[in-house]
Amino acid sequence: MSNSSDSSQVPFAPHPVTTAEVIPGDLIALTPADAERACWYVVTHTLPETPETIRVTLRPPLGGTDHAEVLGRDRRVISGCRRLDVGAVPRLVSDDLASVGFREGDRVSSLRVVDPGADEVSYVRRWGVWHRDLDGGSGDDVLTDAEVRGWGGSGAGSEMAGADVEAPGAGARGGAETPGAGVGGGGEFVVRHHPRPERVAAAGGPRRVVVTGLGAVTPLGVGVDELWRGLLDGRHGIRELDGEEFAELPVRVAGTVPVDPMELLPRQAARRMNRAAQFAVLAAREAWDDAGFVAGGTRESGLDPERVGVSLGAILGDASVLVGGDRKLRDKGPRGVSPLTTPMTVPSQAASQVSLDLHITGEARTVTAACASGTEAIGAAIDRIRYGRVDIALAGGAEAVVTPAIMASFAAMRALSTRGLADGSSPSRPFGRDRDGFVNGEGAGVLVLEAEEHARARGARIHCEAAGWGLSADAHHMAAPDPSGAGVALAVRRAVRDAGGHVADVVHVNAHATATVEGDLAEAGALRAVFGRRNVPVTAIKGHLGHLQGAAGGVEAVATVLALHHGVVPATLGAAGELDDSIGLDVVMGARRELPGAGDLALSNSFGFGGHNAVLALRRV
Repeated sequence: MSNSSDSSQVPFAPHPVTTAEVIPGDLIALTPADAERACWYVVTHTLPETPETIRVTLRPPLGGTDHAEVLGRDRRVISGCRRLDVGAVPRLVSDDLASVGFREGDRVSSLRVVDPGADEVSYVRRWGVWHRDLDGGSGDDVLTDAEVRGWGGSGAGSEMAGADVEAPGAGARGGAETPGAGVGGGGEFVVRHHPRPERVAAAGGPRRVVVTGLGAVTPLGVGVDELWRGLLDGRHGIRELDGEEFAELPVRVAGTVPVDPMELLPRQAARRMNRAAQFAVLAAREAWDDAGFVAGGTRESGLDPERVGVSLGAILGDASVLVGGDRKLRDKGPRGVSPLTTPMTVPSQAASQVSLDLHITGEARTVTAACASGTEAIGAAIDRIRYGRVDIALAGGAEAVVTPAIMASFAAMRALSTRGLADGSSPSRPFGRDRDGFVNGEGAGVLVLEAEEHARARGARIHCEAAGWGLSADAHHMAAPDPSGAGVALAVRRAVRDAGGHVADVVHVNAHATATVEGDLAEAGALRAVFGRRNVPVTAIKGHLGHLQGAAGGVEAVATVLALHHGVVPATLGAAGELDDSIGLDVVMGARRELPGAGDLALSNSFGFGGHNAVLALRRV
């Protein structure tokens, strides 16, 4: 609908006149009260009815149907301006919505046609209700089918005319009246139903990417089952560091993997891998098996190795190798340094070892973006599959930086929690009122991502869709987050948009939430800015695991996939009963919670030193 008469450009000069002075083209309000609430009509015709009265035919200035009023010649009305082009004011009738079969994606628009300055307002149907703004944060601005049916046409619409439904389009200028039965008999609104457009698949467009396999090595144990059971049971894997090298440190707790990965791999192969690569290979093997492929790799599974890729995130990989090489150099001289020191030190070792282990030749990518590395690596793999570079990718993150120097550095930054384990609770308390820093951790999380047609052709089980991702940069500080959360909010919105969705579709957020005071507040503020008053269930799993650095995004993506797949959100550990009042989010506390039904997107957030922001959007199927 549009204002064809362009009456919004006509200057208003409201003044009283008599009916006898009115001529076609005049814009009039029948009473001062009507003028006050912006209820105007264009005079389309005048005809003497009796010597004392005139029949005046009126039409709303933005379009509608005519109706007649018989007015005394001396009756005072309010004239706003003269001689609009009557022929340019369209005849419009509201759609009768009583018998319309509404579908997801339909739009209903409402225009208060009696107000020359009114704007059209639209509601879109999604998840069985009508949203004024699918990407806004107003959880209150949602209507039911019955309320929308009451706006248009006649019949069922007229029954709703007196209902307590705020008028869309009334805005600040007019009263909040119900559209009711449209414009019949001098009504104020025109309501139109716009069926959703038919979707036509674009030839050669981006492919849909799905998750077909999961693997994890975490402080809760080796394997996805150990991770999921620990999250649901409310257990944590944070332990005392009892090695001699940690004895003098001010903080001696970390989230460490409770099993020596060397014992789970062939000894000769394991000796050529750093600890992070060992985690990565174990997680990749589990994900490969979960996806239904044959142990051993691409050739054994009948796959073209050139159509499979690896994309892993890491900050340092395994800092202990370089430290150990330096110690041997000082203690034994150059001959004491192993020739494997350099290849086992580089952050790309995890990706290369997964490629070697499963004979993957398509590509082996390493992403280094601080604590957002794992999530960004998954996002990069999504795009590689979308645009046909590979058909399958193992993506996630791996890290092993629980070393004395790294621990001492984090402690010097005052970034680590100083709580011990004396009371048995987790010292990592995301969103907690008494949080005082993160707990360093290690592990790996890997997803098998696959082009949907490839997965369906082989009959694979699909956990969910890897629907999209978003990046941004804070450009604020080398270590501290931007307290405004603007960069985080941008990454969240970009992820939702990249997934082809709307904010109204989000049913769950796995928060980065490291349990640092500033970081948690910045993320919470960003999520409030995006979601507003909508109560989206939020959880944070660093109370269970600690902060796994470059592996955090991979493991937290695995947890988010599991939440979608099982329809359950684990409770946030560490802050139960002591949530910071400033957070202002619907943090799942105390006990697990079922996922809401009205929506299909879950987000996994990762943010890193230097302002790296990455958000993954997953869609349940």
